[in-house]
Amino acid sequence: MKVPLLDLKLQYSEIKNEIKSAIDEVMDSQYFILGPKVEELENEISRYCGVKYAVGVSSGTDALLISLMSLDIKPDDIVITTPYSFFATAGVIVRLGAKPVFVDIEPNTYNLDPDKLEEVLKKQPKYKSKCIIPVHLYGQCADMDRISAQARKYNVKIIEDAAQSIGAKDKEKSSGTMGDMGCFSFFPSKNLGCFGDGGMVITNNENLAEKIKILRVHGSKPKYYHSLVGGNFRLDALQAAVLIVKLKYLADWTKKRQQNASTYNQLFEKNKLVGLVRVPFVSPENFHIYNQYIIRVQRRDELLKFLKEQDIGTEIYYPVPFHLQPCFSPLGYREGDFPEAEKASKETMAIPIYPELTVEQQEYVVMKIKEFYNR
Repeated sequence: MKVPLLDLKLQYSEIKNEIKSAIDEVMDSQYFILGPKVEELENEISRYCGVKYAVGVSSGTDALLISLMSLDIKPDDIVITTPYSFFATAGVIVRLGAKPVFVDIEPNTYNLDPDKLEEVLKKQPKYKSKCIIPVHLYGQCADMDRISAQARKYNVKIIEDAAQSIGAKDKEKSSGTMGDMGCFSFFPSKNLGCFGDGGMVITNNENLAEKIKILRVHGSKPKYYHSLVGGNFRLDALQAAVLIVKLKYLADWTKKRQQNASTYNQLFEKNKLVGLVRVPFVSPENFHIYNQYIIRVQRRDELLKFLKEQDIGTEIYYPVPFHLQPCFSPLGYREGDFPEAEKASKETMAIPIYPELTVEQQEYVVMKIKEFYNR
């Protein structure tokens, strides 16, 4: 049996006619950059998330970058974030000349640890700390009540990196709505993915929303008159059209991912693998959307190799924490500075969780994991 990590062809086969119709509509209009389709998507996303404003941009990375730009983050400003995420989270900070300061993660959720956050905030020079970027990793929200309380205490802004968590909730509050801004990615492999790159910034702040709209078109308003230096951060109408179709199915896809996660949990317990395989921890106050299903295992790299030999798709998210990346060596961090992030990078791996995954495929995955540990 072959079990890919993700099979987007199955998803596409079910909505192919709707997608083609939506694309044809854009082709007939010949309106490809921003325009009515992007505005329609922005309205749909703002309703879905329960916020006042949504601004479509060119990628999840650019959503983070433009959000920092909207806060006037300048060289030497401090932006606090996790060392354990996709590279863009820290990369956008450095691109603006600002300084990323890292906070270790919780060992169970892999999200930024609020206890360690306050320790870091206390140590930073007054007025230098401008922003916190918590990441809702793998589809589960960080502890935003505590993070928000500390942000208010130290007078810093919050940009939620919600690239992996559209639809997730923390105490009934939607991912991306609990900070000053939230940033989504519509990369094809995301739970809500387009046919290329795409992103979105959501906010309840009218001034920030307007500034982001100006920044995404090179800082111009009106056209050819520039009050700001922005960039080309525009969302394509074709991508918006695809996302409008897919958004209608997102709740059902999320439910199927959650069902698959529950099936895995039961299979690992039934096969007496719980001591060898740690399944995802889910806070009782969280609505986890399972962008990835992450297990923590013994002899991770050996298991990874074995499963690939059995035609089972796997991936490591993420093998090298930010503080150990060569490009961030000037920051002066060393191995051992963030032990939980380092342990997670050596012990965790993703197994297939996509909505169309069958129970038979899941049984095969767990059977092969059991076979590995019984060798």
